[in-house]
Amino acid sequence: MLKNFTINSNKKISLKDFSPTDTDRLEKKDVQQEYTRLQERFIELQEVFYASKKFSLLIILQGMDCSGKDGTVKKALAGVNPSGFVVQSFKQPTPEELEHDYLWRAHKATPPKGNITVFNRSYYEDVLVTRVHETIDDQTAMTRFKEITAFEKYLANNGTLILKFFLHISKEFQQRKLLNRLETPEKHWKFSMADLAERKFWDEYQKCYDDVLSNCSTEQAPWYVVPADHRWFRDYIILQRIVMTLEDLKLEFPRINGTIAQLIKEIKESN
Repeated sequence: MLKNFTINSNKKISLKDFSPTDTDRLEKKDVQQEYTRLQERFIELQEVFYASKKFSLLIILQGMDCSGKDGTVKKALAGVNPSGFVVQSFKQPTPEELEHDYLWRAHKATPPKGNITVFNRSYYEDVLVTRVHETIDDQTAMTRFKEITAFEKYLANNGTLILKFFLHISKEFQQRKLLNRLETPEKHWKFSMADLAERKFWDEYQKCYDDVLSNCSTEQAPWYVVPADHRWFRDYIILQRIVMTLEDLKLEFPRINGTIAQLIKEIKESN
């Protein structure tokens, strides 16, 4: 299933070729049992991952406003050990961050060994928002694509696994979500006038994402285009990919150095 949503770095990508409503002919009831198993398995694997401290995992979530980046963390990645799990959001750069290169703030937020970090938006904003609003030109963007792939290769070579998910929604779906936020008092806090302003640039963002997916998907850090109009399918696909990635590592809990019997004896005698 996942191969249908995995970007092949050898060809030009157009989001128009991917349906935001695709569920691979599945219904929610078809995956409920498997989804529960995946959630339980993820919790188990994260404990071993945290204890072994051999690798780190960086999960990147990108998507248009209302694509469900927060919801993905809340629903698909719930129940893990908070000691080894961090969510990092990237807003408008601070004065300090602007004094450094655009990857600086992202690099220092990458996960240490044993940890899982989710980037809710990421350094890819520096080839999306900046390009849509013409604070960088196309040539600069193309240069940054090369820098980003080199950066990700560096992270991968140093033990960081990278999973990049583009949450693909339709413009109609976004409209429904924005209206729901206005019509539901409990969701007013989610609404931002900036969402309306950015919605006017929908087509420009789609084109820029086409370029990101076409130029920044590699064997070590591929992009996954996840249909996200159906939340349950979005969560299922993402959780499935994460679990498969952790299972492939075949990690085990670290063994204690020394003889267990002798250590038990020392503890008892310490009273």
